[in-house]
Amino acid sequence: MERFVLQRLKEWKERKDRKPLIVNGARQVGKTWALREFAKREYAKEAYIICRKNELVEQVFKQDFNVERILLSLSAIINVDITPGDTLIILDEVQEIPEAIEALKYFCENAPEYHIAVAGSLLGISLHHDVSYPVGKVNEIDMYPMSYGEFLLAKGEEKCYQLLEEHNFEITNLLHEKYVDLLRQYYYVGGMPEAVKKYVESGALKEVRRIQKEILKGYERDF
Repeated sequence: MERFVLQRLKEWKERKDRKPLIVNGARQVGKTWALREFAKREYAKEAYIICRKNELVEQVFKQDFNVERILLSLSAIINVDITPGDTLIILDEVQEIPEAIEALKYFCENAPEYHIAVAGSLLGISLHHDVSYPVGKVNEIDMYPMSYGEFLLAKGEEKCYQLLEEHNFEITNLLHEKYVDLLRQYYYVGGMPEAVKKYVESGALKEVRRIQKEILKGYERDF
């Protein structure tokens, strides 16, 4: 599925004043997928690190903020040679290691040539009062569930999406009933990527509802 956030990630990569990136967003909106897909498309190598329940990575960041040591340690843990410019470092579930969030400041100041992006729950990131948030030392992108346009593309309705983007109201008015039907589908399925994927693949509305309920239960547990 195509996500428009990939274009924003590409723009971040090409910025001359690029800083470490935090991708904010609720759970299950596709933050991890987007970063890994971005790495696949735009970089020679991906250094993907899961922070959740990873004691080894936690020890790396809790020791100190020596960026050179951190990079060497991460390279050894995941067996990827992390090099500037052609490697995207991805720290997933970063809220589980508050020191990793604070370390972004030192990546910005001491190793700006490295491309590093982190994903995590915005609620989790903001709740660590004992950690200094790297204000002014990071770029941020907010990610949301799939839009109606992204839903159209996932459904294979590229031409319908294109007509909307071009504001071709003469033709879209003729296709009014089709657009309304697609919009009703979007209202029911919503924009959570897992639910959209299941609907596009199978059309099974009961399965879509099951996925929606599971996501809602997960949010309740977070609260």
